[in-house]
Amino acid sequence: MDIYNAILNCIGLIVLAIGVVCIYDARKITQKFFSTSKINESTKTLKIVGFVIFIIGSIIVLI
Repeated sequence: MDIYNAILNCIGLIVLAIGVVCIYDARKITQKFFSTSKINESTKTLKIVGFVIFIIGSIIVLI
């Protein structure tokens, strides 16, 4: 059971890191992948998605 917890913690930390990168680099990601007409809306949406991913990763780590 100990190895299961270690693997789950590693997965949770990876998900947490992905969420933080989505929040931090939201403007750069939206400029690279989306159209230029709706950059502000896409940035806001990506930051919200990054925050949700961050919360999911922290729940996985805490369990």
